[in-house]
Amino acid sequence: MEVISTYRFARISAFKAREVTREIQGRSASDALDLLTFSPKKAAVLVKKTLRSAIANAENNAELKVDTLLVKEAVVGEGPTFKRFRARARGSASPLRKRTSHIRIVLSDDAPQVTRKPHARHVSKVAAEKKEPRKKQNKPVAQAGAGVEEAQVSAPQKSSEAQNLNRGEEKE
Repeated sequence: MEVISTYRFARISAFKAREVTREIQGRSASDALDLLTFSPKKAAVLVKKTLRSAIANAENNAELKVDTLLVKEAVVGEGPTFKRFRARARGSASPLRKRTSHIRIVLSDDAPQVTRKPHARHVSKVAAEKKEPRKKQNKPVAQAGAGVEEAQVSAPQKSSEAQNLNRGEEKE
């Protein structure tokens, strides 16, 4: 069973609060409380308050045991932004954006379902042996050498012709 607790209009930017919620996702509720207690961030206090509310909801409303609870989801969404201004020199102003966020924590008493795809570098040895090595494509020596010689010969001819045209002489 899932229990949800939401802290709306928290006076912190969502970007700063997400840093804390990423740390507690997938942990047990008691481990998450311990982690938040010793975190020096302002967001940790707000998330801890929401987590305690979710635990109380699980105990009192859903009659679940605290020992079995896991943080299934910890999501922070953006709330409305209060727009203010700060007076600046020569009668001008610069904007201030006081951001808010909505913190939502979902607790569950189910076992976590971890479904991750293996990375490409963790391929089994059998699959690695089946791959054939790449074959080198060797170019014939005559073709490779001929192209270089042509480039060396043709480049000076073009430059001397260009010099003659620049001097105003006609091409013979």
